[in-house]
Amino acid sequence: MKRTSSSSDESAATELRSAEQRRYGSACLADEHRTAHEGFIGHLIDLRRLSESAATRVRRVIEDTGECAVGSIVKLGLLSEAAAADAQAEYLHLQRARPEIRPQVAIELRGISAHFLREQEVLPLSLSESDLTVAVWDGLNEFAIRALSFAGEWRVVPVIATRSEIELGLRELYPEPGDSRASQEAVQDGTLDDELDQLRDLASDAPVIRLVQRIVSDAVARRSSDIHLEAEERTLKVRFRVDGLLQTAEIVPASMRDAVISRVKIMANLNIAERRLPQDGRIRVTVQGKEIDFRVATTPTLHGESMVLRILDRQEITLDFTSLGFEAVIAQQLRGALAKPHGIVLVSGPTGSGKTTTLYAALRELHTPDKKILTIEDPVEYTLDGLNQVHVKPSIGLTFASALRAFLRQDPDIMMVGEIRDRETAEIAIQAALTGHLLLSTLHTNSAAAAITRLLDMGIDDFLLTSTLNLVIGQRLVRRLCEQCRDPYAPSAEVLRHFGLDEPIERLYHPRGCKRCEGTGYQGRTSILELFALTDPIQKLILSRADANALEGAAVEAGMRTMFRHGIERAMDGTTTLEEVLRVTRAP
Repeated sequence: MKRTSSSSDESAATELRSAEQRRYGSACLADEHRTAHEGFIGHLIDLRRLSESAATRVRRVIEDTGECAVGSIVKLGLLSEAAAADAQAEYLHLQRARPEIRPQVAIELRGISAHFLREQEVLPLSLSESDLTVAVWDGLNEFAIRALSFAGEWRVVPVIATRSEIELGLRELYPEPGDSRASQEAVQDGTLDDELDQLRDLASDAPVIRLVQRIVSDAVARRSSDIHLEAEERTLKVRFRVDGLLQTAEIVPASMRDAVISRVKIMANLNIAERRLPQDGRIRVTVQGKEIDFRVATTPTLHGESMVLRILDRQEITLDFTSLGFEAVIAQQLRGALAKPHGIVLVSGPTGSGKTTTLYAALRELHTPDKKILTIEDPVEYTLDGLNQVHVKPSIGLTFASALRAFLRQDPDIMMVGEIRDRETAEIAIQAALTGHLLLSTLHTNSAAAAITRLLDMGIDDFLLTSTLNLVIGQRLVRRLCEQCRDPYAPSAEVLRHFGLDEPIERLYHPRGCKRCEGTGYQGRTSILELFALTDPIQKLILSRADANALEGAAVEAGMRTMFRHGIERAMDGTTTLEEVLRVTRAP
C-alpha cells in the first residue's frame, strides 16, 4: 500500500492549504468557484428544484457570508441536506455515499492529520493501493481534494455525502482530544454518575442537532406520515412510513442512539431520565418554511428506547370530503346523517385508516357560529378554530368517559369522542344521543357491520343501538397510483380467479415508477368506504342478535357497496391497483 515517503508531507499539505487560501480567500467567492456554484444553482433551476426568486436569495447569502451554494440552500431550508446532496452528486456525476459503507475503524493516512480532516470536513471511506475514496459534502470546493492528492501518492476519489453524515463519521472515527466519544460509550454502559448531564450535553452537540433536523426534513420532503426511531443492538434504525408502508431511511450508529433519542425528548419536553415507562409529547417546528406539528411517543425496548413521531402537517391536509376521496353519492349520504339533530355517527377501521381525519372533515362541515362543538381526543391532532378541544389525561382521571360526562353539562350541540374503547364511554355516548345531541366517534373494527356486534359485546342494549345509531362508516386507505407512470393492462380470467373475482374486468393498472413518485409507482392515498345505514330490516336483525355477516349481507341487499367493491371500482378507474385493494381489505 502506497504512503507518502517524506516526513514533511504534513507541512507540505499545510503549505498547500495556506497557498490555496491566500489564492482564493473565501472559496465560494473566488471567480473560479463562483462560476462552479452558479452552474450548480442553474442546474437546480433547470430541474425546477429552485425558483428564480429562491436562487436570488441563495446568491445573496453567498455574497454576504461566503457560504457555499450547497450550505446556503440547506441553511435557507430550500432543500433538505439529503436532497441537496443527491442533486450535487447528479450535477457533478459523482457517486452518492451510502451510510452503510462508512468504515468501522479510522483509516490512517500518513501525512494527513485528524485535525485537517475535521477542519476540511472530509471523511476517508476506503484506501487501496492506488485510490483513496473520501466523502465530501461540498464537491464544488476542490481544495481538500487537491491537498490530499498532493500529500499522498494516491488518486483521490470523492463521493458526495451530507454534512451531518460526515460530521457523525468524523466524530466517531477521528474525535478531538478529550472528545465525548468515550463519554457516549460510558453513558450507554451506565458507568458515569453524571449520566443525565452527559446525555444533555450529547443531545446539545451540533452533529446530533443536525442529524435530527435532517431526519425530520427528509421525512417531510418524502411525504411521510410517521418517523420510526427503532433501537437495535448495534444501531438506531430510522424508518419513514410513506403512503402507509414503512421504508428504511437511515442507520445511525449505536454510539449516537441515546443522544438522538434524548434530543427529540428534550424538544418534546419529555423526561430524559425516565426510560422505563412510555411517554407522550408534542413538538412544533418549522421545516422548509412550513410549521409542522409532531406527536411523539416513546416506548422502552430490549436495546433501549424506541420512538415514533407522527407528522401532523396542517398545511398539507384538506379537511373536506372531496379531497379525502368521498364520491358525491357517499358525501351526500354522510351529510344526511350529519344533518340529523341527534344520534351517533361512527367511523370504523384499524389504526391508520383515516378515521380521525374523516371526523375532522365532518366537524368542519358541521361548524357554524350558532353551534357549540366539544371534542375529547387522545391526542388532539389538529386544532380547528371555533371548537373546544380537550386532550385526555388518564393520569389525573381525565378519560373519554369522564370528559364526555362533563361535556353534557356544558350545553353542547355536537360532541366528538376520539374513540369508544369501553362500555362506560359507550353508555355515556348513548345517553348523549338520547338527550338530543349529535355525537361522532370511532371504533376499531374490521367492517362497519362488525361495529354493531362490537357494541353489543360491550354490553350495550340492542334497543338502544337501534334508536340512537344513525350511520356507521367503514374505511380504509389505499395508495394512489402515480398518474404520470401508471400502465394499463387487460387482466386475464386466470388472474381474476386468482384474486377471487368472478366478474369480467376489461382494464386495470400497474405501478411502473418514475422520478415524480421516486420509483414507487404510487403517490398519496385515498379512501375506500362502506356506509352502513340502519334500515328497518337491519334494525330487526340487530334486535334478534344477528352476527356481523348477516348484518352485512342484509346491508348489501339494501344497496350498500362494500369497501372491497368500492376498491375494485377505484382499481378499474386507475386510482389504485387491485393488489392495494386486496392488501387493505382481505387476503387474495
